[in-house]
Amino acid sequence: QVQLEESGGGLVQPGGSLRLSCAASGVFFSINAMGWYRQAPGKERELVATATSDGNTNYADSVKGRFTISRDNAKNTVYLEMNSLKPEDTAVYYCNAIMAHQYITGFLTYWGQGTQVTVSS
Repeated sequence: QVQLEESGGGLVQPGGSLRLSCAASGVFFSINAMGWYRQAPGKERELVATATSDGNTNYADSVKGRFTISRDNAKNTVYLEMNSLKPEDTAVYYCNAIMAHQYITGFLTYWGQGTQVTVSS
């Protein structure tokens, strides 16, 4: 069974910074990609940033230049450094991982439980 454990959310003032972490544990063959999504009240879940195992990254236009995603493949962990936070960044942030398993064709997608990020003065 695979688990994604997130940490680092909280309350921050506009212009502030937060760092989210997500560690994957359990039984799997490899991690293809890890990333972060967010869901604000009344809105659909949206992509924030993703990072593949070979270092390719992708960002939502709304966070480019402010957020940085990184991975520690040895620790099966993904980070999201969030700077210059805005009230519109307020949301529940979910960790996502796409993994390969031995004896299973294709990839399986896993989600963390979510961590609240609130940007408010």
